[in-house]
Amino acid sequence: METIKRLPDSELEIMMIIWESKQPVSSTYIIEKLKGEKEWAHTTVLNFLSRLVDRGFLEASKQGRFNYYNTLISEKDYLQKESKTFLEKMHKNSLKSLVAALYDGDAISKEDLEELSNYVDEVSKS
Repeated sequence: METIKRLPDSELEIMMIIWESKQPVSSTYIIEKLKGEKEWAHTTVLNFLSRLVDRGFLEASKQGRFNYYNTLISEKDYLQKESKTFLEKMHKNSLKSLVAALYDGDAISKEDLEELSNYVDEVSKS
């Protein structure tokens, strides 16, 4: 996997909208999706999109008067990289430490732990 850099939260929000769409989108589409959550100016969104293109996350293609943006890095690849980095940095690669922190902080329940246990059993059988 190529080196994937961590995105600032605002750019990640834009990437999540584009990943969710599963097709190239315009800046107008992104602004529409952000309504009610963020009231960024059109120029702000264009700046974020430009940065994402420069960083290699997106490619832009002109269609008529508008640019359409398509992902170059998949959501799955980004999530895997971020999860691995977080586990390494914050929990010294200890999954037990991560799960314990989530459980002790009331972020996951006993039902979540049971679901995780079932998943581990399932994966270890294959």
